[in-house]
Amino acid sequence: MSSEHVNQVKPVISVGIMILTLFTVVFFQMEERRLGYSLLKVSKNSRKSAEDKKNLEVQLAKLTRPQFVEQMAASRLTLKKAQSHQIIILPSLFLNADNGGLFE
Repeated sequence: MSSEHVNQVKPVISVGIMILTLFTVVFFQMEERRLGYSLLKVSKNSRKSAEDKKNLEVQLAKLTRPQFVEQMAASRLTLKKAQSHQIIILPSLFLNADNGGLFE
């Protein structure tokens, strides 16, 4: 190649490098923006999941309250509260905690 030909190509190469650099900068800025939106979406979903979990824990606490369980047992299962004079029959075989033996 002649030196005149090289001198003609140098501006084209430098402009090409500048354009490529600008496209790269724009690409990285767009990618940063896209990742920011993705992160925002994930954090919203995380907050929503934490809120849903808290609501479910509150609902579980309400449903397992002793008063609620007694009310449901009385209304749906027609169970009655045991009186002090009633005997509750348990299975006939127990483990004796003192000596590890079995008794009836």
